[in-house]
Amino acid sequence: MIELIIKSVGDCRWFLSYFYAMRGSELREMAMKYRGLIAGLVVFCAGNALPAAESGYLAPRTEQGAPDLQGTWSIATQTNLERAERFNGELVISEEEAILIEARVQARNEASNQPSDPDREAPDAGRNVGGYNTFWMDPGDRLAVVRGEIRTSILVDPADGRLPYSEQGLANYASAMRQRNSYDGPEARPLGERCVVGFGSTGGPPKLPVLYNNLTQIVQTETHVLLMAEMNHDARIIRLNAEFQANSQYPWMGDSVGYYEGDSLIVETTNFHPQQSLRSSLEHRFYGSQQMKVTERFTRVADDVIRYQFTVDDPENYTQTWSGELPMDRTEDQVFEYACHEGNYALPGILAGARTADAEGNNYAPTDPGR
Repeated sequence: MIELIIKSVGDCRWFLSYFYAMRGSELREMAMKYRGLIAGLVVFCAGNALPAAESGYLAPRTEQGAPDLQGTWSIATQTNLERAERFNGELVISEEEAILIEARVQARNEASNQPSDPDREAPDAGRNVGGYNTFWMDPGDRLAVVRGEIRTSILVDPADGRLPYSEQGLANYASAMRQRNSYDGPEARPLGERCVVGFGSTGGPPKLPVLYNNLTQIVQTETHVLLMAEMNHDARIIRLNAEFQANSQYPWMGDSVGYYEGDSLIVETTNFHPQQSLRSSLEHRFYGSQQMKVTERFTRVADDVIRYQFTVDDPENYTQTWSGELPMDRTEDQVFEYACHEGNYALPGILAGARTADAEGNNYAPTDPGR
């Protein structure tokens, strides 16, 4: 337990959320044994739970004089793309509210990590048994903090924190979701399931957090910038001070060009692969056309934080542009090999199950896409 207290000195929000999530017996035991330390930490953390201010920070430079963004960064966060209704449209919440939300996350994680009962009864027939336990999950345990504000959504525009779909955009999204739930062949299955690119929009653009593998490694040269996502080792290579390729080229994650503007790297991307129109994960879902244009801004605002901002322009599917921002936190963790195809029998198993259902005359209707 003393290790938890030591960790809290560098991460006050973590300590407070963990403190509030503890069960009564654990809390009493910890309070009796370390009551002096805990009392001091509660007072210390009450005024120090938020990151340091950004003002006056001077970003380090590369050999070419560009802002140095190199390293490994995490976008893991409990803040989702769209704002939940329970926040009543508010983008920013208080630290006290955030601590309670994060405490519930901590408590849920603690409960999920408990050993399974070996004497439990078998589950109901036909239930989804799930693909992962919490060992594999790493979605982050805190809400995003941008400019000292604790955010309830990544979206900042529109002001309500909701995607501004047009009627046509909603129709396109619903159609794509129905196709996503098709089992006719391998091409009908999601890209992440086929190990083509990562789930959702983890590789970008825009870069958005997912259930696990939320690291990004950035490498800069004089002529290019590499953004390598941890999931599926999706590598987006940005050509600096260059023109877009011909419209006949539609690479995965689009065609990206960039330039430096002061302390920021600006990246513009368009000409997306047609099979990447739907970005879907547990944390976010959105639909974009091949001609969607995404403008990203990477600004290092502290030694350990890059402020990531993006704007999506897609009049084919939305009534206006939409924008978001979130922190990329520096980490000393390393990006290990992502092995997806090797030993992966999921796809043939899924298709074999569908063919068995066909032979038995079962109707596996697609799930209602909803939002």
